[in-house]
Amino acid sequence: MTDELAWPTEKLSALRLGRRLAVELPATAPGRRAFVDITPRAVERDAEARRQGWTHKSTARSFRIEHREYNAELLDGFDYDIGSILLRSAAAANESELLTVLHEWQLNPHQFQYAWDTADPR
Repeated sequence: MTDELAWPTEKLSALRLGRRLAVELPATAPGRRAFVDITPRAVERDAEARRQGWTHKSTARSFRIEHREYNAELLDGFDYDIGSILLRSAAAANESELLTVLHEWQLNPHQFQYAWDTADPR
């Protein structure tokens, strides 16, 4: 695997801890903003860990990848989803399949940020 297709260590750790990552991409039209987000799916031990006050790190997570576009004027409010469009979505059963989806979508793991560091409204 080339460095280009490898996850930065801190981002891979975030995914394994169940944290969302996102990247902003060019939108299809002016007045729109587009994002791809990766949402790790919960695993059985997450609930137990949460009850005990810690976060479970798992290499066995699956992922949901979604490319959405929003009306730029609504991003900062509660109605950000009005007029939003799901452009494409995919499921990845594991970290390897996640890299395959990103490659097919011509995205690089290094592009992704913690979701809270982006303007992604979700």
